[in-house]
Amino acid sequence: MVLTLSLHKLLLRRIRAMGDAQVQRLIEAERAAAAVSPERGINYLRTKLGRELDGATGIAADVSREILAFTDAHPDKAERTLVCVGRCGALFPFFRVSALLKHLDGRTRNVPVVLLYPGERRGEAGLSFMGELDPDRDYRPRIYP
Repeated sequence: MVLTLSLHKLLLRRIRAMGDAQVQRLIEAERAAAAVSPERGINYLRTKLGRELDGATGIAADVSREILAFTDAHPDKAERTLVCVGRCGALFPFFRVSALLKHLDGRTRNVPVVLLYPGERRGEAGLSFMGELDPDRDYRPRIYP
């Protein structure tokens, strides 16, 4: 069994859950900040969405919840299940994927998770997201080029 999860879909679901009024305020504040400078607008979103995505209750909780629901629905197939998590680019620049992996650790009922990562390997344990960010060298999971 293969479960595929899209971080893009999970991000959009999380944003919609904020409610239309909150999303509209977020858009208006980002536009006002971007009118001063584009960097200010993106930094505003990075701060606001980062709070929504980070931590044990952030997007890692959404991924974990999807995995647990799948294994609950298919308990006889849990031992033969693989999860592929893709569309990491949707989280850029609001969230580092290394944080997702850190908060997902131990929350998958030992179902193996493959993260389809759009980046490049640097050194033994460093990954640079799309070559844009300095590598986070704190990856505990195995890295396969």
